[in-house]
Amino acid sequence: MIRLAFTIIAGVLLGGVVHLVSVLALPRIATQDAYSRLTPMTKENAVTPLPLAEPNNAPMPFMDPAFAVAICRYDLSGGPLKLTVPVSQAYTSVSFYTRNEVAYYAINDRSAGRKVIELDLMTEDQHSELPEDEEVTAADRLIIDSPTTTGLIVLKALAPEPGLMPQAQAALAASRCTAQTEPPPAKQPEPAVPAPAPAPAPRSKR
Repeated sequence: MIRLAFTIIAGVLLGGVVHLVSVLALPRIATQDAYSRLTPMTKENAVTPLPLAEPNNAPMPFMDPAFAVAICRYDLSGGPLKLTVPVSQAYTSVSFYTRNEVAYYAINDRSAGRKVIELDLMTEDQHSELPEDEEVTAADRLIIDSPTTTGLIVLKALAPEPGLMPQAQAALAASRCTAQTEPPPAKQPEPAVPAPAPAPAPRSKR
């Protein structure tokens, strides 16, 4: 009886381990992941609007027909990326995914608190190479570190009513996702402070 119970417990544990490994490895070994499916229909380092979701024909699974969707398939090997997304009237969100569909950052119009969501996307190495004076201005703009060189940015704009869908699509069409090929400006050296002039020698009294 004890041996049978031990065998059952071992089988359950082994099955759990196999299931966990399969779930974690599936995004890496899948040949038709989101990045691969979107590559033929999207441009690199550019915003590409996706067609509206239909019951039998959707570019991506679980697409909500109430949202206009656009994709930026990015590659940071040539330099950081600058993203600007005008906020629509209802709701706008921007989500970031690695090459293996792992979500690592998301922002919406409410958390941004501005009429335009604007940020810089770069790798950790590119971020560390920013000059010190660039770090001072980091509070004025949002800098996101991407864990991978390539990935996907998903832009969504809500259309609360079907008649507002053109406005949501227009907001995403005005978005920009461009690579910054020029290196960041180097820190200018501080001007040298001139040495004080020597004091005149006192005159001797005769």
